[in-house]
This record gives sequence, structure tokens and C-alpha cells, in this order.
Amino acid sequence: MGRSLKKGPYIDPSILKKIKNGKPAAGTVIKTWARACTIVPDMLGLTFGVHTGKDFVSVFITEDLIGHKLGEFAPTRKFIKHGGKKQRELESKTTAPAPAAAASVPAKK
Repeated sequence: MGRSLKKGPYIDPSILKKIKNGKPAAGTVIKTWARACTIVPDMLGLTFGVHTGKDFVSVFITEDLIGHKLGEFAPTRKFIKHGGKKQRELESKTTAPAPAAAASVPAKK
């Protein structure tokens, strides 16, 4: 369920304050922990460092991202791979070396 139209999009007050007080320089990263903050057109061209729980992921805001949340572009979980017997079989097939050519040994006379 989305947010009420009457309320408008949620924008963290600290981020709004940083944007309204003057746009930061082009190379400046604005660090934020507000993953639920909605991306609005005022943020175009800015780079945000969105916290993942461990580190900050840089998110450059373009027109395509307007209306989404900042947290959508900074995953909090790292996918390693699915395990199990089938996965090991697939890996062994793909990494198995090609059969080496038999070394030719000259016959003794």
C-alpha cells in the first residue's frame, strides 16, 4: 500500500535541508541512513551514499529513479550462491578440464 496523496512523498527532513540550502558540488556524496526517502526531482544530478548496514553505496540520481526509494538501489544482503548436490554437479561439469592428448611414446625396437 502506498502513501496517501494528501500527505505527499516522504522526504527525510535532513536530506531536504541539505538540498534546499544549496546544491552540493558535483563530486560531493551526501551520506544518508534514510533508505525510505522518496527520490524527488530536486535530487537530480546528486550522488547519495545510502547506508546498507555495513557501508555506503553510491547512488547517482537520474530521471529514471524519480518516485523510487533510496533503499531500492542499495541492497542489504549479499547473494553468494545456492548450494547443494546439484550445484556441485553443475560446477564440476563446467570446470572439468578437457581430456589431455595421450603422449606419444615411440615404440621400442
